[in-house]
Amino acid sequence: MSPCKLIFLSSILVILTSLVQAKEVQHKAQLGQFNIEKDLLLAQFDSKTDVDDIHSIAATATMLADKRFQKVNYIAVAGAYGDQDGLYVPAPKLFELSFKQRWVNAHTQYEQALKVVSGEVAATLKNSGNIWIAEAGQSNFTADVIRTIKQHHPSVDTKTRIHVVQHSDWNEDSANPVDLAYTQANSAYHKIPDGNAKNNGTPGFKSDHMPDWRKYVSDPQLVNIWELALNIADKYNGVEGRYNNPAVAKGGIDFSDVSEICWIFGFAMLEDDNAFFKEFAQE
Repeated sequence: MSPCKLIFLSSILVILTSLVQAKEVQHKAQLGQFNIEKDLLLAQFDSKTDVDDIHSIAATATMLADKRFQKVNYIAVAGAYGDQDGLYVPAPKLFELSFKQRWVNAHTQYEQALKVVSGEVAATLKNSGNIWIAEAGQSNFTADVIRTIKQHHPSVDTKTRIHVVQHSDWNEDSANPVDLAYTQANSAYHKIPDGNAKNNGTPGFKSDHMPDWRKYVSDPQLVNIWELALNIADKYNGVEGRYNNPAVAKGGIDFSDVSEICWIFGFAMLEDDNAFFKEFAQE
């Protein structure tokens, strides 16, 4: 074989190797629909008045503690509720334990929370990342974030760059109608099957029976998070006019909102709460 052919073949091999390596890097950066190197997750919880959000906070923390999620950029939002009546379920210690400094309190400091979140969203968009909002609640806060971005960064196409994931008809019905319509019109709005039910295309994370979560959760931090979450949910469930979650009242579990996060990250195939703990809590 002539030297020219050898050089040509060597060049082709280098190019092919580079393409394979680039594809491998891209694959490692992608977890489901989320680009770990660029994107931002907003985990928004209303906690009004259903205590299912309290269980969902613990389940979200469990996912984020998994080694596959170590580099996921996220902010958790407390108090991202709509226009529904009823009392809020306060859980600041749970948010601190679950998310450390990576959460904001829209219940007590709405404008500050909006400023912090909008700043992080703008920075992510500027760096070519997309936004994924898991609405464990209503669209009021989401709408204000999108309004802020459109006001200060009008060139951003929010309909393709900001993804909103919602699973609950009740959440939509409890949102401010103007805010819901604005969110749907100005984002990539994904309505997925309800996480309260099984066998519908997303995980069913609601059960009248408490799973043997201690069998899988061994990390001391996560054990503390789940113990605190279960205690808070039991303390406030149905109290002072709050919604009486039937699964929790029977000693069961409800983190149905986390079906949205599972959908974002490519775990929509999980069947139920037991499958969740087997997937994320085992070392």
